[in-house]
Amino acid sequence: MKKTTIEEFQQEILATGGYRTKDDHLAPKRAKKSWWTTFRYSCYVSSVFPKCAIVEPLGKLTQKLWGKFCFSAVTGAEKLGMRVIVEGFEHRNAYKGPVLYLCNHMSTTETIVLPTILLSYGPISYVAKASLGHLPGLEKAADHMGMVCVGRKSPREDLMHILKVGAERLGRGDSFLIFPQGSRERVFSRKLYSSLGAKLAEKAGVPVVPIVVDTRSQVRRDSGLLKHIFTDFGPVDTSYDIKVCAGPVIPAGKSKVLHEAAFDWMAGKLEEWGMPVER
Repeated sequence: MKKTTIEEFQQEILATGGYRTKDDHLAPKRAKKSWWTTFRYSCYVSSVFPKCAIVEPLGKLTQKLWGKFCFSAVTGAEKLGMRVIVEGFEHRNAYKGPVLYLCNHMSTTETIVLPTILLSYGPISYVAKASLGHLPGLEKAADHMGMVCVGRKSPREDLMHILKVGAERLGRGDSFLIFPQGSRERVFSRKLYSSLGAKLAEKAGVPVVPIVVDTRSQVRRDSGLLKHIFTDFGPVDTSYDIKVCAGPVIPAGKSKVLHEAAFDWMAGKLEEWGMPVER
């Protein structure tokens, strides 16, 4: 099988608004569900963190290189027989300037795959849990990776921090990614859908681009002996492809309008895919 390069991947998205794994870039058969398949894919996804930790002290870590490291999740999925399908970014292609991305959150996969897509449009920043920034060697690397870390102990402090830092990042030209659910959830629910992203978009005066993902191929581990150690890396099911879809650019405006418009589009698209939604 041929190997997709990140340059080909990003060029196709910028030219067509999407990407779909070609047959000759895909393993002949989907890998069977097994501990070995789970181990292989988990390594593809998690390898980005040690790579960044190693390169950062050398002064060579850039967002471009970070995106290249993240791309191992795309090529890893293709090696295991899963297609990577990206669509809807023709809307983003038509808008020049920073935007606020809102995306549903199902697994660790989208946190690694999304940067390879979104960096096609320039630098990005994103909200991450503080524990990621505290991993060995990642304290300084977190800044180069665009992380804005929050502790989740004080919602008000997190809100003020994100509004302040987020507005600064958007003002300097970074786009900003927020998962309004906060944590990984199988069901996209209005109850868990935070208005933080919409408030930041209003404060910074930027439009919102809603995104939905289907990353059921590896959701979090909720049971078994390994759930406390490998929570982020549950069993891999290669019968599912990895799908990412961007919605229309929602013009800058009041947070309530942005919040509702983004939720409605995201919920509708997920329902179209047969995913569980609670309105």
